[in-house]
Amino acid sequence: MPFPKISEARDLSDEQLAQEITAAKKQLFDLRLQKATRQLEKPAQFKHIRHRLAQLLTVEGERKRASESS
Repeated sequence: MPFPKISEARDLSDEQLAQEITAAKKQLFDLRLQKATRQLEKPAQFKHIRHRLAQLLTVEGERKRASESS
C-alpha cells in the first residue's frame, strides 16, 4: 500500500481538510483500541495513517501561516 501524495491533501478545501484530520484521528484511536484488545490484524496501518495525518496537519499549518502573512 503506497503512501498518499501530499498534493492530494493540498487539493482539499478547508472544510474537507478538517474532516479528513478528524477522520484520521478517529482511525488512529480505533487502531489503538484494536491493538489493546488484541484484534489488530495489520499493524502497518499505524504508519500509513500517521503519515496521512502528518500531511494533513502540515497543509493546515501552511494555510494558517499564509493567511497570517497576507
